[in-house]
Amino acid sequence: MDQSVAAKEQSRYIKLNERDNVAIVVNDFGLPAGSRFACGLTLRAFVPQGHKTALVDIAEGTPIIRYGEVIGYALSPILAGEWVDEARIRMPEAPALDKLEISTAVPAPLPPLEGFTFEGYRNPDGSVGTKNILGISSSVQCVKGTMEYAVKRIRAELLPKYPNVDDVVPLTHAYGCGVAINAPDAVVPIRTLQNLALNPNFGGEILVISLGCEKLAPERLVPEGISDAIVRMQDEAFDGFGAIVDAIMTQAEARLKILNKRTRETCPASDLVIGLQCGGSDAFSGVTANPAVGFAADLLVRAGATVMFSEVTEVRDAIQLLTRRAINEDVGRALVREMAWYDSYLARGGADRSANTTPGNKKGGLANIVEKSLGSIVKSGSSAITGVLSPGEKATQKGMLFAATPASDFICGTLQLASGMTLQVFTTGRGTPYGLAAAPVIKVATRSELARRWKDLIDFDSGSIATGEKTIEECGWDLFRLILDVASGRTKPWSDRWGIHNDLTLFNPAPVT
Repeated sequence: MDQSVAAKEQSRYIKLNERDNVAIVVNDFGLPAGSRFACGLTLRAFVPQGHKTALVDIAEGTPIIRYGEVIGYALSPILAGEWVDEARIRMPEAPALDKLEISTAVPAPLPPLEGFTFEGYRNPDGSVGTKNILGISSSVQCVKGTMEYAVKRIRAELLPKYPNVDDVVPLTHAYGCGVAINAPDAVVPIRTLQNLALNPNFGGEILVISLGCEKLAPERLVPEGISDAIVRMQDEAFDGFGAIVDAIMTQAEARLKILNKRTRETCPASDLVIGLQCGGSDAFSGVTANPAVGFAADLLVRAGATVMFSEVTEVRDAIQLLTRRAINEDVGRALVREMAWYDSYLARGGADRSANTTPGNKKGGLANIVEKSLGSIVKSGSSAITGVLSPGEKATQKGMLFAATPASDFICGTLQLASGMTLQVFTTGRGTPYGLAAAPVIKVATRSELARRWKDLIDFDSGSIATGEKTIEECGWDLFRLILDVASGRTKPWSDRWGIHNDLTLFNPAPVT
């Protein structure tokens, strides 16, 4: 759309808080200079869609406010109607972790939401999956090629015999040897691998492929009491590669027979474990998609489910809003602990949280990590934060949890799977084909233009919130119902329909030797 066509449309902006002195342009493809809003404000220059314009004159050095919070300071005078781009904003310091209010604004419990169910796969330990998958773990990267060869044969030769099993997924990774296996931070990747195999979508059937000489002993990946779950390639009983693959096939078929007996049954929504994540965020993320997800998250919490949001660097600059919601002092201190650990981790690498924002984020209107964080945390809804998980730690409680992860889509997805997530809701403004083989991923677009253009990649359009066609509450309820349908297998998200799945990516902050 050219600027002359855009100029013929009604000029629209969104101001989120009465304190805000900037607003974002709503119109597809932006608005040209001279565009006049209903309030009388006239643009002095072209402003792209999602980017900010000043609502009033802003003096040099004074705060620029969005979401009712300071996202930076003007590097030079900014006149009302001018484009407030990232080059005109000085980023503020991150909130000091030793001065945060903790549990000072704990939300009252939300009223229970009863009667909502989904069709899931109940496991012997009481957990419930949304898929029925055979997961095969590896203890070291050396066996990746062998596993992929074996999985290809399993899918072709065995899987058709067991129609109730959705897929066979290799849990491969670049870890296991050549690493400081006993370093303190090695607990993160090892715990992640241990808990990945326990994800409810795998039905408790564990199989580990090992080389035999690696530092990460395969026994560490098998829960106590489970025998005959390891195939070691270096076992002297094997006569050639064919014999090794045959052993994997035999072990896999034994587990497929058990998984094939699993059937979906009606389960309360309280059995869901939902992960929330952003990817390719833009200035609409905190206006449309994340508020809709946050409303749906509140509904899930009211229904008794477990919901987790993540991405430390994308909450760090809004942590002062989260510690106040911590249900108690321990949870608040745990939030601070994870922020402090990650500050130290970034400092060791010679980086800070400002490195998070991508070129796409900035093109989509996000000036810096502060603005991005304020929009990101909206996914967490309005309920109390009831728990905090360290990277790769398994969730054992209900309610809204913060699962500490890096902001990398792939690492965050892997860690949420390790924490027990069985379905993920993923918001995007720029667009991404991201998907996970181990759990369904519902992709939510922040803008209707993206949802229309990527009609066979985006599962849910929240852009109607920006245009006023739907409210946050209406979109939130629609998304909540879609979550139940996807969890039940009634609706398949586009990433699963196309078979677009990203690799699992471990977070390894420990040294590589």
